Amino acid sequence: MVRRPVAWIVAVILFAEAFGIAALNWFMGVVVDHQDMSLAGLDPDRMSMSAKAGAVVFGLYFALCGLVALLVAVRDRQPAGFGRVLLISVAVVHALLGAVSWGLVGWRAFLFMMVVLALVVLLLMTYDRVDGAGDAAAETAGGGEGGSGPERAPEPESEPEQEPEPVKNDTPPAGRLTPPASTTP
Repeated sequence: MVRRPVAWIVAVILFAEAFGIAALNWFMGVVVDHQDMSLAGLDPDRMSMSAKAGAVVFGLYFALCGLVALLVAVRDRQPAGFGRVLLISVAVVHALLGAVSWGLVGWRAFLFMMVVLALVVLLLMTYDRVDGAGDAAAETAGGGEGGSGPERAPEPESEPEQEPEPVKNDTPPAGRLTPPASTTP
């Protein structure tokens, strides 16, 4: 199946993005720190600190999403709960970044974001079905390994069919409708 390789690829990409986003934001914070200009009256020190804080926050966010993908790859089980929410949110982030990157960076950045989006969605969708149901159906259809098939419990006998009771309808028969009475004097 493609589930585990996709999970491994998504984990590696998200860890690389975590490092790349953190390094880029930290670099922007350092550049702003070395400037002696303000943007619309903002303090350069505050802009530098906010860029560095953004580096830490976004780096940790992508690293946490990469950790969820890594756990999915190692365990070979679908993400559940908070991990699933994180993977859905990182898919939405890549869709938004792809839309922005088309206009600002170019079609190659857009293509990369869409490939990562497709991989995350594939990771989420391949684990949607129940794993045991497909294997049990294949065993009963194929007869199992020995050819005799698994032993099944006898089916209960069905009860004789009873006629359904008529449905009572409390609505009046269709006819003339009277208009509502006026409430104003």
